[in-house]
Amino acid sequence: MNLKGLEALRAFMEGGSVNAAAERLRRTQPQVSRLLAALEDEIRFPLFTRKNRRLVPTQQAREFYAHVEHALYTLDEAMYAAERVRDRQRRHVRILTAPHVTDALLADAIAVMTQEDSGFTASIDSRSRLDIEIWLGREQFDLGITVLPLDSDVIDVEPMVAVRAVAVMRHDHPLAQKDRVHVSDLVDMPLVANAPRTVVRQHIDAAFRKIGRQPTIRLETPNGQVACELAGRGLGVAIADGFVARSSLKPAMVIRPFEPPIELRYVFIFPKWQPRTPSVNRLASLIREAARRQGGADVSAEDT
Repeated sequence: MNLKGLEALRAFMEGGSVNAAAERLRRTQPQVSRLLAALEDEIRFPLFTRKNRRLVPTQQAREFYAHVEHALYTLDEAMYAAERVRDRQRRHVRILTAPHVTDALLADAIAVMTQEDSGFTASIDSRSRLDIEIWLGREQFDLGITVLPLDSDVIDVEPMVAVRAVAVMRHDHPLAQKDRVHVSDLVDMPLVANAPRTVVRQHIDAAFRKIGRQPTIRLETPNGQVACELAGRGLGVAIADGFVARSSLKPAMVIRPFEPPIELRYVFIFPKWQPRTPSVNRLASLIREAARRQGGADVSAEDT
């Protein structure tokens, strides 16, 4: 099928007339008309009817265009991808991270990158920590951010920062009056907990075992941001990653230090099979700076 004819159809459907299509394609009106006529001959059903001297798309044209639009969008994406491949050595970074990291750390770093280089581009694939671990050997990425522990032989791991878990609750919760919250304060207290396989939940379960008690789980979710938001609505107390809590902070929500301390170690992950570009290194530096501003503490390679 003639690609130029499909592009003429898209230009017409988006512009509403042959004249608008010609302007979009930088062609003459007769050229666009010939392309549309040739496309009709090729598909063998009418694309337009005339009403008051104007072309109006037929129902068949609208049904057909729904598929054309998707196909051309896919082709556009392929062309953009080719451009990024050509330019990747300098300016495009594919990022693999958890959703809350985008709010807490990535946004500011990416803003600085775009100010420094107007040609900088990035694609951000947000996945839970568990999904990141599963997909590490399959995803195409340049820079990843996750929390230890992590076991993979296809990546290089570089320490970033450590952050402590905090207690999150509504401002009128009884524990909101305390300067810090201890695990013993949570005995028989309804909790909004992370899913069992998450790092924070494993630490919480261990803390309760140490005092010989069981947590009272009212609500459970694998998403730390959801846990914080539910706690902020007064549905219980959430023990959350400090970055997650701060990125989820709402006016009615309070955050308190949690004891015993739970330290979460954030790391950068890089695929071993490709070299790091200057853009990747610069972005990693900016993310580390943002993490420190958000209350993260430096960690060394020996600590990880």
